[in-house]
Amino acid sequence: MNPREALLAIYQAGLDAVRGDRCVRRWLRQHPCDNAIYAIAIGKAAAAMARGALAVCDRATERVLVITRAGYGDPGLASDPRVEQLESAHPVPDTRSLVAGERLVRFLEAAPEQVHLLVMISGGASSLVELLPDGASPERLAELNRRLLASGFAIHEINRIRKAVSRIKGGRLARWVAGRPTTVLLISDVRDDDPAVIGSGLLSPDSQASGLATLPLALRRLCPPAEPAPRANEALFQSIQWQLVASNRQARAAAVNAAHALGLPVSNHEEFISGEAAVEGRRIAEELVYLSPGVHIWGGEPTVSLPENPGRGGRMQTLALAAAMALAGRDDIWLLAAGTDGADGFSEDAGALIDGQTVSRGSVAGGNVNEALFDADAGGFLAGSGDLIRTGATGTNVMDLIIGLRAA
Repeated sequence: MNPREALLAIYQAGLDAVRGDRCVRRWLRQHPCDNAIYAIAIGKAAAAMARGALAVCDRATERVLVITRAGYGDPGLASDPRVEQLESAHPVPDTRSLVAGERLVRFLEAAPEQVHLLVMISGGASSLVELLPDGASPERLAELNRRLLASGFAIHEINRIRKAVSRIKGGRLARWVAGRPTTVLLISDVRDDDPAVIGSGLLSPDSQASGLATLPLALRRLCPPAEPAPRANEALFQSIQWQLVASNRQARAAAVNAAHALGLPVSNHEEFISGEAAVEGRRIAEELVYLSPGVHIWGGEPTVSLPENPGRGGRMQTLALAAAMALAGRDDIWLLAAGTDGADGFSEDAGALIDGQTVSRGSVAGGNVNEALFDADAGGFLAGSGDLIRTGATGTNVMDLIIGLRAA
């Protein structure tokens, strides 16, 4: 197996370990539910999580609502009359998000009092479902999200603001639970795996300030604040329990095992990769030059501050291209940087796998590496160099994996 094949195999092992169907199925087998179930799955991994639930709780499940990103639905679920599947907008919400939010609360309102609610949430839920306060509009919500996503803010900062202008985020959806016993299974796409941040905390109490006061006035005017979020000690949370079923840590552990199985020495770095993607890409590349031979694995979620008219690609492609510049001409280091959800930024590519010849290949294809980074068009350059990774929907979302290999 050559270095590129080895890195792709290690990355795939990380994805497989945190697939929504697998992690939900594993948890439910250990915690069987005897009551009738109304199931809800929201996020990029929603279809896979719903499949996992049905594999274990098929007889007990009466109705299922699946809300996922456009293109991430599961056609096989359509044949089950109990399942309603909606495809919504991501990463910028639109009218589909509002339709999905309305359908979500109607689904809860229609649930019989005696059923057990099984709610499965994964990354992407913040954009996919929304109910707005009076005076807000889908156009203004979309503009607010576009500006937040281009700002370079970390996801927890963005979600803090999203919660402040929502009628269902920040634990507000718990009002529709109305005391029914509820289990929330979470696939974490946030640092520290905080239930109040995952999916903007639809069913988790919010203890943070809204963050609206820190925004420029022009942004604050885009969406009026929602009514205050319920407090953690309110009775409406007493019937709700939360359980993390997949995280970046689990994906990295599986990647470590895969590297060992290939006979490669491996280091699992606990450092969380954040900050500007281009800066982190250069830094990781420079570290790899001096690190011990073998595989080196990081997790995290850096950010990209976007120009007014960004090109193709996202944070992982930006990080990979910056690393490629730092490693140009070397023949002993390879680096894979990819999201675990199969979509990096506004592109349909998961990320990239670069080496010391990436810059020369892309330049021969007509690309300019400096302009690509400046214009947030890393994906355009990497398409020319032949280094993009495309997985399609992966059935999970636990942030990013960065896997380097240094030859002996």
